[in-house]
Amino acid sequence: MKENKYDQPAFFEQYSRMARSVQGLEGAGEWHVLRRMLPDFRGKRVLDLGCGFGWHCRYAAEQGAAAVVGVDLSERMLEVARERNRFDNVAYECKAIEDFEFVPDSFDVVVSSLAFHYLDSFDAVCERVYRCLSSGGVFVFSVEHPVFTASGRQDWAYGDGGERLHWPVDRYFSPGRREACFLGESVTKYHRTVEEYVGCLLARGFALKGLAEPQPDEKAVRDVPGMADELRRPIFLILSAVKA
Repeated sequence: MKENKYDQPAFFEQYSRMARSVQGLEGAGEWHVLRRMLPDFRGKRVLDLGCGFGWHCRYAAEQGAAAVVGVDLSERMLEVARERNRFDNVAYECKAIEDFEFVPDSFDVVVSSLAFHYLDSFDAVCERVYRCLSSGGVFVFSVEHPVFTASGRQDWAYGDGGERLHWPVDRYFSPGRREACFLGESVTKYHRTVEEYVGCLLARGFALKGLAEPQPDEKAVRDVPGMADELRRPIFLILSAVKA
């Protein structure tokens, strides 16, 4: 994640035009599922890892969280977060997830949206999150689905007429670095299997509470051109766990 494409002006401009950047959580295709998996935020201390524009920080604050900390490596992202999603009980810190100091028993809820596939060690994340959570604390996060990250290209196979034939899945059981094209730039991501995500949680002492592979809702399939193709393969994986 220390690669940080998001502070490059051209890349940031492209990202800022995406639906999830303009519309917030309602523009995120997985939000209708993620929202159901989040805990009650009332009175809770919340940490958002890779907070971006701060939309999840805003949601936690609006739902009654006592205090929220959003961490992100991109100063440009945090400038927008501080402008659009400013609350008295929300603080933003410009740090890489790998460099954040996880003080024991400092949070009741840790959330993360589409950040961990940029990190080379998910096990290290699990260890630190477990340490910073209070007993019974909740860890909920989304990542790009392993079917989506496996081959690395992150694009369809096309026919002679440009039609989408299928989504290539290759090297699924070979975790590690992948070079993907995102918003016209080469971006480094890390592929890992569903088994690895779940196994790291269990090995660190978490109890798995939920697993989801969100599909687009009916309205999106009906109203957004090309969205029906998102029913042909998963793009997101969401996991929720509790500190046992």
